[in-house]
Amino acid sequence: MSNIKLFESKKVRSHWDAEKETWYFSVIDVIEILTGSSIPKRYWSDLKNKLTKEGSEVYEKIVRLKMQAEDGKMRETDVADTEMLLRLIQSIPSPKAEPFKQWLAKVGYERMKEIADPSQSIDRARENWQKLGRSEKWIQQRMTGQETRNKLTDYWKESGVEKADEFALLTNIIHEEWTGLTVKTHKDLKGLKSQNLRDHMSEAELIFTALAELSTRQIAETDEAKGLQENAKASKKGGKIAKNARLQLEEQTGKNVVTGENFLPPTINKKKLK
Repeated sequence: MSNIKLFESKKVRSHWDAEKETWYFSVIDVIEILTGSSIPKRYWSDLKNKLTKEGSEVYEKIVRLKMQAEDGKMRETDVADTEMLLRLIQSIPSPKAEPFKQWLAKVGYERMKEIADPSQSIDRARENWQKLGRSEKWIQQRMTGQETRNKLTDYWKESGVEKADEFALLTNIIHEEWTGLTVKTHKDLKGLKSQNLRDHMSEAELIFTALAELSTRQIAETDEAKGLQENAKASKKGGKIAKNARLQLEEQTGKNVVTGENFLPPTINKKKLK
């Protein structure tokens, strides 16, 4: 999903990767904003050469995507995810660097303040969920599930899983194993686009997701899983435990655990049904 974000009334072309659940931003647009250069492409070219000579890995992690150019045509351009963008910003002397970081934080893609003070993130999330009408029971389950998720991702990092696409792959293995659906298919079932899937899960879906991720971490720790392949095996085993529990519950209740229910506004859901 391509999009346009505004920073001080200036356009930043962006793209939402639903599979990886990651935003990518046009590097050229960001450089133009930070430097005020009339030829941001040349500035970026010089910066790439500088980073390469310094042995930086930033440029190696730049992705090329088609985005709408000024002439209206779709053309390939360099894009970066939030992590890479922040590292690039550090290489660009600009008085707008800090405001731009704050802009990223505001739109929800950068969590520097939360890292410094995690309680801010928790309090803000609880307040937002309350405003959206979530029950206290749902909010507690969502927060418990997030803690379980954080412990799993911490293990992955410690065991040699570092790249965002590897995190996405392992997450998808767990999810598909216990639900029978990929993350993308589950989001499609709920009529979601850029929204966070977990924010639209039912209480039962949250519980089984937490069970799958808890089981995965404990199996990985027991097996001393290292790297992507070994953690992928643990992810499949952990997902299967939640799958078996889901099937047993569905057999007893006659109700599906995985559903298309969501917390989208009624107007959006009506559009979905048309």
